Amino acid sequence: MTGETAFDPVAYINEPRWRSSRMGLERIRELMNRLGNPQDDMRIVHVAGTNGKGSTCAFTEAILRNAGFKTGLFTSPYLIEFSDRIRIDGVNVSPEELAAATLEVRAQAEAMADHPTEFELMTAVALVCFARADVMVAVLEVGLGGRLDSTNVVAAPEVCAIAPISFDHTALLGSTLAEIAGEKAGIVKRGASVVSAPQDPEAMAVIQATCAEEGCELSVVDASVLTGTPDSFSYGEFRNLHTRLRGSYQTENAALAIEIVQALRRRHFTVSKMAIENGIAQAAWPGRFEVVGHAPEFVVDGGHNPQGARALAASLDLNYPGRPAVLLVGVLADKDYRAMLDEVLPYAKAVVCIEPPNPRALPVAELAQAVPLYPSRSG
Repeated sequence: MTGETAFDPVAYINEPRWRSSRMGLERIRELMNRLGNPQDDMRIVHVAGTNGKGSTCAFTEAILRNAGFKTGLFTSPYLIEFSDRIRIDGVNVSPEELAAATLEVRAQAEAMADHPTEFELMTAVALVCFARADVMVAVLEVGLGGRLDSTNVVAAPEVCAIAPISFDHTALLGSTLAEIAGEKAGIVKRGASVVSAPQDPEAMAVIQATCAEEGCELSVVDASVLTGTPDSFSYGEFRNLHTRLRGSYQTENAALAIEIVQALRRRHFTVSKMAIENGIAQAAWPGRFEVVGHAPEFVVDGGHNPQGARALAASLDLNYPGRPAVLLVGVLADKDYRAMLDEVLPYAKAVVCIEPPNPRALPVAELAQAVPLYPSRSG
């Protein structure tokens, strides 16, 4: 077996030597320049935010695919397998495609004096995969923040979208909503259309100022014309929509995706009303209030900050009113887990504490101490 045949792209990308996060665009710009800047030949939708950006990307990609565009979708983190991050026309990139793209990236990364980080490698691999597949439009989810995130190597996106902004990663992004919004709005580029979810006034002021500075048109989701539940909802002219994503917040994410597509329409993308309706109905996004079992009902939700926990509580209230749940909880130590527990404990009849297989995991004993009603449920 040759060295090339034995190459494991996932092991290379996840190499511990470059797993640490180092903010900045210098390395990714050099890497993409060495690769010929394939992203410059793509039409790109770039999505930042704190909560809901992944679901918004999923809705947007499904709509565009229904409209006949060959799509690329780059998201993080993965849920089941590494290739969940990189999808082409709704399908995970194949092992062969992933290996070929990673070898191309590795050849350039190894020649750099400052080796790219793990996420920078992933971003480059995704963009190379999309270029090799000749995707017509790529949807990119920001990994962390926006201004200094490696996905911000994209110089001329068609649409920059900002999902709801709240407090998360404050050590890196800032301690106020204005500071965090400044990092998120760092994806805004002159010449792009900008779309935002409704925001706290402090965050919205920053987004508006950034758009004014860059000369960009800003569209904001109109919450006053969004009605209904995931089973049946309407947004303005779009009536009787349905999504299989069960979270109560998914109608808001779908509305943001509709505004993204409306912005693309104004940029001469041909997307029919039927494509919008079908894309919303068909969009899949695992791990977001996902029902994975019945008798009993088993729901998986990846909410990882107080706002996500609040959305989980609202979804429990909507889908299972008056039915207390057994909560299986594991968190990372750098998260505001006490505030998260405050949101969901009123919906619990019991709590089982676990320790995720992650070096940043909160020890199970510490989590159990934060759940005083159920100290014996840890395990």
